[in-house]
Amino acid sequence: MAEQQKIRVAVVFGGRSSEHEISCVTAGSVLSVIDTDRYEVVPVGITRSGNWVLTSGDPEQLAITDGALPSVTGSGAELALPFSGGSDFLVVRPETAPQALGGVDVVLPLLHGPFGEDGTIQGLFEMIEARYAGAGVFASAASMDKVFMKALLAGHGIRIGGYVAVPDRAWQRERKRVLDDIADLGGAVFVKPARAGSSVGITKVADCTDTDAVTAAVESARDHDPKVIVEAAIEGREVECGVLESEDGGAPDVSLPAEVHVAAGFDFYDFEAKYLSTSGLTIPADLPAEVIERIRALAGQTFEAMGCEGLARVDFFYGDDGEVYVNEINTMPGFTPTSAFPQMWAATGLDYAALVDRLIRTALHRGPGLR
Repeated sequence: MAEQQKIRVAVVFGGRSSEHEISCVTAGSVLSVIDTDRYEVVPVGITRSGNWVLTSGDPEQLAITDGALPSVTGSGAELALPFSGGSDFLVVRPETAPQALGGVDVVLPLLHGPFGEDGTIQGLFEMIEARYAGAGVFASAASMDKVFMKALLAGHGIRIGGYVAVPDRAWQRERKRVLDDIADLGGAVFVKPARAGSSVGITKVADCTDTDAVTAAVESARDHDPKVIVEAAIEGREVECGVLESEDGGAPDVSLPAEVHVAAGFDFYDFEAKYLSTSGLTIPADLPAEVIERIRALAGQTFEAMGCEGLARVDFFYGDDGEVYVNEINTMPGFTPTSAFPQMWAATGLDYAALVDRLIRTALHRGPGLR
C-alpha cells in the first residue's frame, strides 16, 4: 500500500510591520506542535525589508531567549512567487536559474500588523490561487483599520466606545478641529496607530483637554502609522473572547472568555505588559453567567459582522455601567501557547495542537481565489 502523501503547509512569518518579532514567536510555537506525520512544513520567513526566504523550521530559533526577541535574518535561499497562478514557490539562487520548490496545499500566514494582517498578503495569495488560513481580503483590511472596524460594528448595532479618527490629512490641515473633537471625548483617552496591533505605539493621556500631551501622543502613534485613532477610556474590566469558523458551515464557535489582569507597574496592557511581564488572565472570566453569555454572543456577532473566517479574537470592556463594549477584533491574534487566544480555547476543550490543526483543515475546505 502506497504511503499517503503529506499535505504541504507553508508557514509564513516575520514581515515588514512593527510586529515582526511577535510573528516569529508565534511561528516558533506553531512549528513546535504541528503534526509532521500529516503535514510537510515549508517554513517561509519574510525579512523586515520584505525579502522572502526559505528559512529554518527549528522552533528554538524563533523563541524569546533571555528577553531577546527573534527575527528573520535573511539567511537562506530567496523565494519568489509565481504570478501566473498556482502556489508553486520558486527558489532563487544567484548562480542558477529559478527552481520550483513545489506547490503547497495551504498557507498558514502567521503575520501580525500591516502587510500581513491587513488584507495585503491575503490579496497576494488570492492572486496566485493559494488556499490560506484566516480572514479574507476585506475582512482583514477592515478589521485591521480600527476606524473602519468601529464604523462597521456601529452599523450593525454593536456597542462601541467613543472615538475620534485622525487621518494624516486632517492632522496636517485641521489640527485645531481634531484637538477640539478629542477634547469633547472627556476624561482619559488612548491614542493608537489605527492599523497596528500588539499594543505597539499606544499612549494613555490622562486628560484629553491637555493639547500638548495629546499632540505628543498622536505624533508618537504616527511613527507607526500616519492614520491614528483616539479612543475614550472606558472604566471597567478588560475581557477577551476567541472565535473559530464553524467546521460545518454553521454559526462560529466561541470560546470561554478571559479577563486580563495587568501586572503591577503598568498603567495599561501595553506591549511590555503583554509580552514581557507577569500580566495574567482569568479563564473563564469571573463574571456573572448572564454577562459571559452576552460577551460570547457578541463575539460571534462581531466575527460575522466583519465577515471573518478562520479565527479571530474579540476584545471587550465590561464597563462599570454594566454595559459590554466591543473594543476591537484581531484576525490574527497572538498565537503562542501563553497567548490569550490559545489559552481560552484550551479552557474550552481544544488544546494548542488541535487548534493549529483546525485552522489548517478549515483553510483546506475553502477554494482558492475570491471568497
